[in-house]
Amino acid sequence: MKRLLPLLLVLGAATMASAQTRAPASAPAASTQANPTPAPTSALDGEWKGTSDGGSCNAPLDYELTIENGFVDGSSYDTTARGPRPNPNKSAPPPPTPGLWQIHGIVGKTGSFSLIAVASVKGTSHREGKLAARSEGGGLTVSETSGCRRTVRLTRG
Repeated sequence: MKRLLPLLLVLGAATMASAQTRAPASAPAASTQANPTPAPTSALDGEWKGTSDGGSCNAPLDYELTIENGFVDGSSYDTTARGPRPNPNKSAPPPPTPGLWQIHGIVGKTGSFSLIAVASVKGTSHREGKLAARSEGGGLTVSETSGCRRTVRLTRG
């Protein structure tokens, strides 16, 4: 038994060493990996910024849009919006206007496309608007089709 124990230890160590140096059998071959196809890009891809006119509401909005692979995502916000203020007259306050809008859409192939703007408001009220966008020269012009009818010329940036 004394002679058998060292032999078992040597055989066990040799088996462990050879198991550590072998490559795993399930490793995929480099030639079988598929090359991902790149996503289609749009000529308008990039960051766009600008400030609108006040429109009929006399409330300009700052726009920030990101276009990636033709998908539009962004926001517009009122930098002059303030929180509640004291009401010394005790009269009814004017209804608040949304200070933040979320903008989404898909760039069209013709250079003109529609966007949807959804207001970030509390409660159950739901405000939604439609925007018309078109590429003009090196810029992007976005106009509200209803509501205040603001227009903004966006530049890359």
